[in-house]
Amino acid sequence: MFARLVECRVQSGKSVELNRVIKDQAVPILQKQPGFVDEITLVSQNEADRVFAISFWDSKADAERYNREQFPKIAELLKPVLQGEPRVHPCNVTISTISKIAAEKAA
Repeated sequence: MFARLVECRVQSGKSVELNRVIKDQAVPILQKQPGFVDEITLVSQNEADRVFAISFWDSKADAERYNREQFPKIAELLKPVLQGEPRVHPCNVTISTISKIAAEKAA
């Protein structure tokens, strides 16, 4: 199991729009990608302009393909609501208690 942690800074007053773009445009793209498992978006409680999106993948190869082929399109969709560029942190998933992810990993 592999994950991509994407760290973003949202422009002031644009968090509702960011959530709409992620839910209505980014997630449908993600769901069509081979190897996609799940997506979680987190907003920092201490810094409301700091957002983390974690996508889970069956393999590193699936995540890398998505990063090459689709992520530039999603980054472009998010550009009007972000401060600067999103930062991507590739990660190996070593432990998860999220049922869908745990079930996929066990299979």
